[in-house]
Amino acid sequence: MSDQFEVVVVGSGAGGGVIAGELAQRGRSVLLLELGPHRTAADFTRWEAHAMHDLWWPIRFAMPVGDWGPGPVALIAGRCVGGSTTINTKVAMRADEADLRKWHQASGLVGAGGEPFGVDDIAPYYERVERYLGVRPRKDWSDSVRIVERGFNALGARLEAVESYTDESCMRCGSCLQGCPTNSGKSTQNTYIQQPWALGRLTVRANSDVRRVLTEEHDGVRAATGVEYLDEAGERHTVAADAVVVAAGTLNTPGLLVRSGLDDPLIGQNLGFHPARLVFGLFDEPQDAHMVYPITSHCADCRHDADGGFVIEAVTMQDPIGFAVNIQDERGPMWGEALNAALRRFRYWTGLLVMVSDDNNGAVLTDENGGEGFTADFQPHEVERIDNALDFTRRVLEASGAKQLAWTGLVTTHIQGSCRMGSDPERSVVDANCEAHTVKRLFVGDGSIVPRTLSANPSLTIMALATRLADHLDADRDGYLSRQAAQVA
Repeated sequence: MSDQFEVVVVGSGAGGGVIAGELAQRGRSVLLLELGPHRTAADFTRWEAHAMHDLWWPIRFAMPVGDWGPGPVALIAGRCVGGSTTINTKVAMRADEADLRKWHQASGLVGAGGEPFGVDDIAPYYERVERYLGVRPRKDWSDSVRIVERGFNALGARLEAVESYTDESCMRCGSCLQGCPTNSGKSTQNTYIQQPWALGRLTVRANSDVRRVLTEEHDGVRAATGVEYLDEAGERHTVAADAVVVAAGTLNTPGLLVRSGLDDPLIGQNLGFHPARLVFGLFDEPQDAHMVYPITSHCADCRHDADGGFVIEAVTMQDPIGFAVNIQDERGPMWGEALNAALRRFRYWTGLLVMVSDDNNGAVLTDENGGEGFTADFQPHEVERIDNALDFTRRVLEASGAKQLAWTGLVTTHIQGSCRMGSDPERSVVDANCEAHTVKRLFVGDGSIVPRTLSANPSLTIMALATRLADHLDADRDGYLSRQAAQVA
C-alpha cells in the first residue's frame, strides 16, 4: 500500500493528537499513525491490570548513572489513541516566566520578535487550548482533601483548586488512569481526534508501528518524504507526505529519528523527568481516596527552584495492584505481614503526589537496530531537592493526623526534553518552528521538544506548542504542502 497525504503525524498524544486534529479541521489531508489500539469510553472499565496491558506502555526505567542515589525512575506513558492524555489526570497548568527563562538559557530559543521566548509567545495558544477543552477549576473537594488541607495550613502552605480539562459530567470515580468511562476527561482521543475522524476529515490508523521516516537528498538538502510502517499483521507500508511530524513521545521519538538516519548527537540527550513520588498517610477514618477525581487541588508555594522546586497534588491513591507493589517506608519495600496489614486498610490511606523540578541530566540511549535504554543522572542539588520534597510532604500528612507514613520510589509521567527546540543548532535538535535542523519537512511535536523540564504538569504546554506548530504548518510559508484539500471554515 502506498498513500499520499499532505501531513503524516506519528503519535496521537498531547502533541500529535492536537496537530492532526487542528490540521484536519482546517481541511488539510492528514494521516495519524498510532502504535497502540484505538479505544473509546465504551472500552474503559476500572480493571487495573487490563488497562495497564491495553493502554499503557510496559513500565520502563531510567537507571541511575554512577551512584545509586534516589534509585531508578519508573517511566509511565500511554500507548493508545490519545497517548498519555487517555490515562492522565487532566491537570492543566501553564508554564510561567521562570520556566520559559530556562528554555532560552538551555537552547537559545527566541520568539517571533527575536527576543527570548516568553509568556507572550505562548499565551495565545494556551488560551485556545483552554477554550477548546473547557478548562475549569476543580473546587469539588472531597472530605479527604479537606483533611490534608489542615496539614498544609499547619505548615503555612496553601492548597488551591487545580485547573483541569474535565467537564461537569465528571463522576469523580477515580478511574482516570484506566481511561475515562464517561468522556468527561478530555483526552485528545475524544476531542481533537474524534470529531474530524468521525466526520471523515482525518485518517487514523491504530496499531501502526512506524519504523522510519523516509528522506531524500537533492542538491545537498535532505528532506522528509514520508514514512514506512508495519500494520497490526506485520505487513509493511509506505506513505508519501509533504511534511512529517514525529510525535511518538519523549522516550520514543529519539529512537525513530535515529532509525531514520538522523545524525545529530543531541538526539536523546537532555532528558528531563519531573520525578515524582506518591506519599501515603494512614488515618483512623476511611479516606476512600481511590474514589475521587485525582487531582482536585495542589500546593504550588514551593514551585520555583529558590523555594524548593516542587509541587504537591492532593489527593490520590494508586489502585490496589500498584499500591501493593510500590509501597515502602524507612525500612525499605513493604512485604510480609506489614504489607498485608497495609493492604487490609486500603480505604484508610490517602495519598499526595509530590513532583520535583530537575535539570535534564537524563538520556535516551538508542541505536539503529531498535535497542534502547534510559539513564538518570541526578546531581547532588537535585537529590537534595527530591529528599526535601519527600520530607515536606511527610510533614504535611503528619500534621493532618496520619498515624503511619509510606511512599513509593521515583516515578514520572512528565518526561520531557530529549529533542530540544531551540534557535541555536548547537544546543537543539529542532528550530523554533519545531523543524529538524538537519532535515527539511521533518518536524517534532511532542514533549521531547521542551528545552527544560517544566515546574508544572506539561500536557497543557505540549498542547499549546502543538497548536502553534499546527498554525505554522497550515500557514505553509515555506511552500511545503500541496494544498490539495479545500479549506474548511
